[in-house]
Amino acid sequence: MVKKVILNGVEIQVEEYEEEVVHQPNGDPLHKIRFAFKVRSDEYHDITTLLYQQTFDVSVPERDLNFRGTIQNYSTSVTNLYKKNQVGDFRLELIETI
Repeated sequence: MVKKVILNGVEIQVEEYEEEVVHQPNGDPLHKIRFAFKVRSDEYHDITTLLYQQTFDVSVPERDLNFRGTIQNYSTSVTNLYKKNQVGDFRLELIETI
């Protein structure tokens, strides 16, 4: 089971992970990953600042997978984690860019 995903050098501990290969209209394969992770209020600013970059060097060490990817879908259980001691559930879907 995958336990971490690294985005632009930032390690994220994941709770759920899915991976697939999708094909462009010309048949070329692209990697696509989906994962869920927790974000504590003290991490919120750093994580959202990272996600605003939208495109990342993606590494999944347990799968020996590395690619340049962009956010295809993103959701969170809360919109404001600036209140102390809160934890939000984040879901992120990235697709390989060419």
